[in-house]
Amino acid sequence: MDVLTLSRIQFAINSCFHYLFPPISIGLGLMLCIMEGLYLKTGQLKYKEMTNFWIRIFALTFALGVATGLVQSFAFGTNWARYSRFVGDVFGSALAAEGIFAFFLEAGFLGILLFGWDRVGNKLHYFSTVCVALGAHFSAVWIIVANSWMQTPVGHVIEETAMGPRAVIHDFWAMVFNPSSMDRLLHVLIGCWLTGAFFVISVAAYYLLRRRHLAIARSMMRIGLIVAFGACALQLFSGHRSARLVGEHQPAKLAAFEGNYVTQEATPISIWGWVDSKEQKVHALSIPGGLSFFMYGNFHQPVMGLDQVPREEWPNVPVVFQTYHIMVLMWGAMFGIAILGLILFLRKRLELQKWFLWIMVVSVLFPHVAQQCGWVSTEIGRQPWIVWKILLTKDGVSKSIASGQVAASIVMFILAYTLLFCLFLFLLDRKIKHGPESLAKDDLIYRNIL
Repeated sequence: MDVLTLSRIQFAINSCFHYLFPPISIGLGLMLCIMEGLYLKTGQLKYKEMTNFWIRIFALTFALGVATGLVQSFAFGTNWARYSRFVGDVFGSALAAEGIFAFFLEAGFLGILLFGWDRVGNKLHYFSTVCVALGAHFSAVWIIVANSWMQTPVGHVIEETAMGPRAVIHDFWAMVFNPSSMDRLLHVLIGCWLTGAFFVISVAAYYLLRRRHLAIARSMMRIGLIVAFGACALQLFSGHRSARLVGEHQPAKLAAFEGNYVTQEATPISIWGWVDSKEQKVHALSIPGGLSFFMYGNFHQPVMGLDQVPREEWPNVPVVFQTYHIMVLMWGAMFGIAILGLILFLRKRLELQKWFLWIMVVSVLFPHVAQQCGWVSTEIGRQPWIVWKILLTKDGVSKSIASGQVAASIVMFILAYTLLFCLFLFLLDRKIKHGPESLAKDDLIYRNIL
C-alpha cells in the first residue's frame, strides 16, 4: 500500500484506541458529580464510598487518555505535515484554547479530587469534582470545534504562501460556531454520558449477580439507568439534527449513510441491510419515503443521491453504510436496556432476572461500539476531502516519509496498544473485583447469614 493509505490506517488505529478513554472520563465526570452531589444532599455514606470507588477508575482512564492523545498530536507532524501547515492557524487556536480552558482546569483540580477528601471540606472537594468534570467536557468542546471546522469550514481565508496555500482565521467565533460544531458537540457529549452510564450499569449488574456490595450496587443501578434513559432520549433528538445537517452541508455523506445511489422521489430510509457496490444497489429492509420525511418533513421530496456527485468524490459506501447503521442499532439496544431496566428496577424484579443482568454487564461495550462506528462513518464519509471541498486527503500527507516506515510504525503501535490495553483491563478488573473498600464488612455479614 502507498504512504497515503498506510498513514490513514495508522491515524485510524491511533484515533480509535485513544477514543476508548475520553468518553469514559467525560461520562464518569458527570456520574461523579451526581454521586457526590447525592452524598452532600443526603449525607449517606454509601454515596461517598461509591464516589471514591469511581474516582479510582476515573484516574486510570484519565491517565491513559492523556498518554494516547499525545501520540495523535505527533502524528500530525510526522505523517500529515502538509495538512498541518494548511490548518495550523485554525487548529492552533482551537488546541491552545483546549490547553487553557480544559486541560489546566482538569489537571489543576485532579489532585484535590484524588487525594483531598480528608484534607479539605466536603464542599471544596465537590467543587474540585465539578471542575474536573467541566475540564473533561471543555476538552471535548475544542476538539469537536476543530473537527467540525474540517466538516463545515467557515471563518477563514485562504492565503498563498511560498510553501503553498494555508487557511488563516479571519473570524475566530465564526470558526468556533461553524454550522455543525454545536450539534456535533451535543451528539458527542451525549455519547460520552451514555458511556459513563452504561459503565456504571455494567458494574452494578456484576455486583448484583455476585450478591456483593448490594446497597451501593442498587444505588449505582438507579443512577445509571436514569442517566442512560435521559441520554438515549436526548440522542434521538440530537441524532436527527446531526443527520439533517449532514444532508444540508455534506449530501454525499448522507447518501453514503443510506446507500442512496440514485436521486428519487419518496427516497427510502434503510433499517438494516447491505450494499452491493458493484451493482450500486442496497439490499435492505427500508421505509419508503422515510429519508424524504426525515430530511424535509414530507414523504415525496427527493433526497440527493450519489448520481449527482462526481464518481471520484464518492466515499467508501459499504463501510459508511454499515458503520452508520451499527451505530443506530447500538442506540436502539441501549434505549431498550434503559427502558426495560427502569421498569424492572421500579417493580423490584431486576435482581431476579439474571439473564437481563448479564446483558447489562455486556452492555458496557454498546456505547463504545456506537462511538467507534459513528466516527468511522463520519470520517470515511468525508473522503476524499480532509477539509470539506477545500483540501483533498491525498494533498495533506507528508512527502518525506516512506511506506516502509509507516508500515513499521503500524506494527509497533499495534503491539504497544495491545500491551497497554491488556494492562488497562488487568487494572480495571482488579479495581472492580476489589470494589468499595468499606463494604467488605457488609459482604461478610451477608455470607454469614447465608
